[in-house]
Amino acid sequence: MSIKPPTYELDHPEIRESVSRLCEDFPGEYWRKCDREQAYPGEFVKALTESGFLGALIPESHGGSGLPLSAGAAILEEIHRSGSNAGACHAQMYTMGTLLRHGSEAQKEKYLPAIARGELRLQAFGVTEPTSGTDTTALRTTANRVDDHYVVNGQKIWTSRAEYSDLMILLCRTTPKDQGQKKTDGLSVLLVDMREASDDSLTIRPIRTMMNHATTEIFFDDMKVPAENLIGDEGRGFRYILSGMNAERILIAAECIGDAKWFIQKATAYAAERSVFGRPIGQNQGIQFPIARAYAQMRSAELVLREAIRLYDTGENPGEEANLAKMLCAEASWAAAEMCVQTHGGFGFAEEYDVERKFREARLYQVAPISTNLILSYLGEHVLGLPRSY
Repeated sequence: MSIKPPTYELDHPEIRESVSRLCEDFPGEYWRKCDREQAYPGEFVKALTESGFLGALIPESHGGSGLPLSAGAAILEEIHRSGSNAGACHAQMYTMGTLLRHGSEAQKEKYLPAIARGELRLQAFGVTEPTSGTDTTALRTTANRVDDHYVVNGQKIWTSRAEYSDLMILLCRTTPKDQGQKKTDGLSVLLVDMREASDDSLTIRPIRTMMNHATTEIFFDDMKVPAENLIGDEGRGFRYILSGMNAERILIAAECIGDAKWFIQKATAYAAERSVFGRPIGQNQGIQFPIARAYAQMRSAELVLREAIRLYDTGENPGEEANLAKMLCAEASWAAAEMCVQTHGGFGFAEEYDVERKFREARLYQVAPISTNLILSYLGEHVLGLPRSY
């Protein structure tokens, strides 16, 4: 059984078909081996890069395909629907938005063509810190200007793919918090070329997690970054990071829809084939109804996601829709994951079925890149007009 909802203008069927064919070269055995060894799926990332998919959102003038966000969403959804995982490289699509929207022409010309060709990887996003969590304005990593460079000191955590990235978008404080008119003032964005940092100024430590996500904590000790690598204006970095949040939420929501479709398709096939007491288990409403409910939940979330994509690609502000899509799609993915394990029974815990791996991977998205609770806070304050809760 293949889940194929009605075709929409923003579906990009040719792209989906190409991504699906590429993913056939990376079956479950490949991902199980990576998961077992906590290994980075370098071959998969290389194939995506060489096919041009990771440069899809880079303008043609800078060597990319110049496609809309809907194409990026289609790419990531199809990767996950095929049973693969885009977590190893998806950040390249949304982190480069900061450079695209706010970087200088010199920065774009220097880095974007090389990223599009696959010669450089921009996959690391240094924002979260151990003491501040999602309270970004409380971050403590500092960057002090000294002549023609900045000197960076501090620590970041949950910076995924740092070991496998050449460049990192880094949010740091260039002005003390008590010297700004607002608590969001004084934060700046630096484009860090990690290849140029000395070993004693940049330390990367892997964090082993319940899924193979290549996440790390990073320590900066008097790390020098050329002043020309400042993105936009000094002190306005918080605004630059926020401007990319809608795209990030939409792209991650697309991955969640892909996962939900994988779980539903997997459960449907198993329920039709597995026979107990002389009949396929899918004939029993106790099995059939949860699958149907997961499908209904997925389709409802998908429709909200499509509206968020439409608004984004037409230049409107999809703040509400992007946040709704991220929350609803993550919840639909997790509901489908629970249903899939239950449908498979004991076999759902067997590595060879890939269900338990995808189950672990799906749980992440109710926490990252933004917690469901923070989305509810956003909706309460900015949509419903309730008092700020934090």
